[in-house]
Amino acid sequence: MAASLSIKRIQLSHCHVGPSRSLIRTNNEFKFRPKRNLRVLYCSQNPNGEKLSRTDVSIPSKTIESIKRHTLSVFVGDESGMINRIAGVFARRGYNIESLAVGLNKDRALFTIVVLGTEKVLGQVTDQLNKLVNVIKVDDLSRVPQVERELMLIKLNVEPDKRPEVMGLVDVFRAKVVDLSDHTLTIEVTGDPGKIVAVQRNLSKFGIKEIARTGKIALKRERMGADAPFWRFSASSYPDLEISKIPILKSVKKTPTNGNLEQSSSGGDVYPVEPYERFNQVLDAHWGALTDGDSSGLCSHTLSILVNDFPGVLNMVTGVFSRRGYNIQSLAVGPAEQEGTSRITTVVPGTDESITKLSAQLYKLIDVLEVKDMTKLPFAERELMLIKVAVNANARRDILDIADIFRAKTVDVSDHTVTLQLSGDLYKMAALQRLLEPYGICEVARTGRVALVRESGVDSKYLRGYSLPL
Repeated sequence: MAASLSIKRIQLSHCHVGPSRSLIRTNNEFKFRPKRNLRVLYCSQNPNGEKLSRTDVSIPSKTIESIKRHTLSVFVGDESGMINRIAGVFARRGYNIESLAVGLNKDRALFTIVVLGTEKVLGQVTDQLNKLVNVIKVDDLSRVPQVERELMLIKLNVEPDKRPEVMGLVDVFRAKVVDLSDHTLTIEVTGDPGKIVAVQRNLSKFGIKEIARTGKIALKRERMGADAPFWRFSASSYPDLEISKIPILKSVKKTPTNGNLEQSSSGGDVYPVEPYERFNQVLDAHWGALTDGDSSGLCSHTLSILVNDFPGVLNMVTGVFSRRGYNIQSLAVGPAEQEGTSRITTVVPGTDESITKLSAQLYKLIDVLEVKDMTKLPFAERELMLIKVAVNANARRDILDIADIFRAKTVDVSDHTVTLQLSGDLYKMAALQRLLEPYGICEVARTGRVALVRESGVDSKYLRGYSLPL
């Protein structure tokens, strides 16, 4: 009987690689640079450990790329169905969107999308997004220094004896208490994604009842000096910044030509928009407010939709809105309290009857677990905004004073800009943006609205009309 042979399993770290190859090991992952074949030496042994033969095997190998988390900024001309079309690009390629934040207004929108993928495939997705009608610009912010922030509302089941410990953690993470009842506590926390995960991990031992997250928003950190992107914009607002002959960026004016208005467009079929380089991506601060005073019964409804976290679910949900002609005013997508689920918070205009029919259509989707209309209930709502303002040495103090009044935080500064972070409701965002407009707003990134029902039953919206007793 022939001697029994066994092939010894060879670890890659001990493989003999030909001189034409280079083997890279990072974080227990291996990457091969050239596209030539890999030569590996296998040694065959019998059970006694005696070496009997050796085999030189040539293994063809493709270039392996690492998978990273990418933050995409998509600036578009807003129209009905735009969210569904952008989500469909990712769904058709099997990408699961980790988070999505949309700052909308009546004619433009800024999407901030977080997905996992390789550089090559994300480049292909970016090319596909640029082919969509009314998409103005797509940036991968993962390649540049950036300011990234996220907002989370978290509702805890907290008994009175555990409340001091929770309040200690609230102080450590610089969070805020937005609602308090006998057995629950609702907390607002803002920060980078790492901080949000740390807060959730430390508070999970008390029992998390509900979570609403906005998804990440990001702005590029401004460079110093005259070669920075917004130096010309700042020089236009503050001529004393101009240290050399820099052509100042002027606003785009439409001039009549042959009886028609001459305007350049990105090819949009609903809203004509100017090229991205000719204007700032500043969103209208006053968009998205409908009140109950409309005689037709039309008002903004805040919906909280709990779904399974699978690729294509967002595309299916937004498809229900677009097929019925609903214009989404606000959208925020982020992980929910249970692993494998996500919470979509959206604001849509409609009557009570039409929203009831819409909810019934959403329940027909397999991956939709819960649909809640919080419009008639007392709820805590929050939005997050990053705003970059043009400054000089004299105006910087005035802008920081305005930021202190609104309890905004300075998250980035250069010699000609200041970037502020603000959280609050829609009216607070609009008030700050209105005050900063005379100084010159360079960029704005806003999340959609997130909301949780107040267990205390107190509706702060109706308390604004009453004067406090002296």
